[in-house]
Amino acid sequence: MSEELLINVSPQEIRIARVENGVLVEVQIERVTSRGLIGNIYQGKVVRVLPGMEAAFVEVGLQKAAFLHVGDLASAHYIDSDGVARTRNIADCLREGQELLVQVIKDQLGSKGARISTRLSIPSRYLVKMPYDNTIGVSAKLESDEERTRLKTAVETLIADNESANPDHGYIVRTAAEGVKHEDIGLDYAFLQRLWNKIQRRESEAAPGALVYEDLPIIKRTLRDLAAAPIDRIRVDSREWFSKANEFASEFLPQLASKIQLYTGERPIFELFGVEDDISRALERRVDLKSGGYLVVDQTESMTTIDVNTGGFVGHRNLEETIFKTNLEAAQAIARQLRLRNLGGIIIIDFIDMSEPEHWRQVMRAFHKALERDSARIYVSEASELGLVEMTRKRTRDSLERQLCETCPTCAGTGRIRTVETVGYDIAREIVRQVRQFEPSQLTVLASPAVVELMMGDLSAYYAELEEFVGVPVRLVPESMYSQEHYDVVLN
Repeated sequence: MSEELLINVSPQEIRIARVENGVLVEVQIERVTSRGLIGNIYQGKVVRVLPGMEAAFVEVGLQKAAFLHVGDLASAHYIDSDGVARTRNIADCLREGQELLVQVIKDQLGSKGARISTRLSIPSRYLVKMPYDNTIGVSAKLESDEERTRLKTAVETLIADNESANPDHGYIVRTAAEGVKHEDIGLDYAFLQRLWNKIQRRESEAAPGALVYEDLPIIKRTLRDLAAAPIDRIRVDSREWFSKANEFASEFLPQLASKIQLYTGERPIFELFGVEDDISRALERRVDLKSGGYLVVDQTESMTTIDVNTGGFVGHRNLEETIFKTNLEAAQAIARQLRLRNLGGIIIIDFIDMSEPEHWRQVMRAFHKALERDSARIYVSEASELGLVEMTRKRTRDSLERQLCETCPTCAGTGRIRTVETVGYDIAREIVRQVRQFEPSQLTVLASPAVVELMMGDLSAYYAELEEFVGVPVRLVPESMYSQEHYDVVLN
């Protein structure tokens, strides 16, 4: 399998596309006006403690106060005398006006403020430092027990040999550390020590709401996080960022440096590789499958639903076989759409119902296999009696649709508007109300051309009877700027 990153840079926006075998599977977009905040550390000030929710709101200098749940509060957790893990009430841990160091773990989503934690984690190439957690862990993606033991021992040795090391600090060894020499891990360890000392100095001087530590820009962050991924090429269409990426990789990620290429073609890089078209299709409800079936993806405030349909696929043997093949193809497509659209939270998948239990097992096995390439934390339940598969996918930033689109001002996000006939009858009722309340000598109706055309055409006899009934002449005026549902009844 070939994988590459395409990086498109403009003055106001950076877009990063991850392509596998020529197919777009992930896209990240960061704009100057809305940079992601995940990983940033702030000097926070508690503005409100909510014992009933076991949470608090913390001012960190953003538009909205950030949300801190007791589960993300390091000081709330302890081990009792019986060795049982306990959690204190948030009111016993925090008070209004208290200052504390917090880290953003979830961006501001819609009307919700950022979610924060006092369990800080500071990543480098091979390690993640956790100042308030004294455990030492190794990435679950490292399967070799021998390698896991070697890496864990290496970190334990570094802590034991470093006199200034805090024994209460924990570390996670990242996947990228596989096969890395002890000396290189030691360099990473020393870098994190220096960085933490710098954060502590800034904390002692910072006012509430101040930014104490900012994570890397999106391009460097992506390179860091994909250091262990099997990336074949990284194409950048900006000379400035090509140089920055090269310099960063040469110093910290030498295995990636040779893979970074400057794209100088005349056609935009995303257009050349078909990424623009894929992004446009990812904003549509319908996803066509090669067999002729299709998916329908609907995002709501509470969940996302994905419906699988056979469409024009008729198969070659029987109905059960047709449904089975459609579901198998849909399982692969759904896994890709989850990554591409960055869908998170609760997701309900309505596969086409199958009567053969073995077919269900094969579809679910294929779905789990397709999800393995997704770096987000995922939980998938078994199919319910109704044939629905419930799953959750960790949401840390807005979906692609919410990043690039806004709610339609005409339908307010429902996807439906009243028909011209419905609006025509609404206007009739408004005319009767106005006449009874104000006794005008004449009324003027301003409405969209389509509604006026209906009122003067198919509904003309009805409006003639209405004029006779109310005893007031009604003048119709088409307004091209009015939406189909918008109208005004003006007294004259």
